[in-house]
Amino acid sequence: MTSEQFNNNYDVFNSFLVEEANYDGYFELPVIKTSNHTPEKVILFSKAMSKKWNDFDCWVIFYEHDRAFERLWNKPKQYLNKLKKFKGIIAPDFSLYRNMPLVMQMWNTYRGRAIAVWLQRNGIEVIPNIRFGDERTFSFCFDGIEENKTIAIGTHGCIKRKEDKIFFKIGLARMVQRLSPKTIIVYGSAPDNIFKQYRDMGINIIPFESDFAKSRKQVTA
Repeated sequence: MTSEQFNNNYDVFNSFLVEEANYDGYFELPVIKTSNHTPEKVILFSKAMSKKWNDFDCWVIFYEHDRAFERLWNKPKQYLNKLKKFKGIIAPDFSLYRNMPLVMQMWNTYRGRAIAVWLQRNGIEVIPNIRFGDERTFSFCFDGIEENKTIAIGTHGCIKRKEDKIFFKIGLARMVQRLSPKTIIVYGSAPDNIFKQYRDMGINIIPFESDFAKSRKQVTA
């Protein structure tokens, strides 16, 4: 039985997401065509999908717990029309924990790319998200991403502990070396001790304060 025959009965792999995709790298990750636009405002997916949310002059992001947007993978068509109302999206950020089996990290990378490619095919502006773990992920986590373009990363929860910060700095350096981005959108803090060298290289760093940091400010105000 072929995958096509199996999927005619039930598309358990969401293969329709990548029906017209091009692929890159040994592991054949879907290729994202990077938007030429950059966001001025961003909103978390969970908030954007709220019935009360009506400000569509922003980009939808996924820098929150996977459980907040797993539903998009499970039922992508259900959220398409709502997502089309926004300026664009930054590709889903499924978790890559270093203690996860590598195959799960690859699968989560694929899922983020597949959803992004499908949304793009349906007319939504997309900026690719880069998520890396340890050095093992460098063999695939940059595949499918255009060079000399805009990319996005999240720092929230990734640079607080010393060990995490070391891994983040290594991955960031490899990302810049591999993709030579013109712009890096950062969700979370973008401290000089990590990002100044890239600003000095002429890379445009656009930080967005995390919702967690905003909430802490409100509590202490």
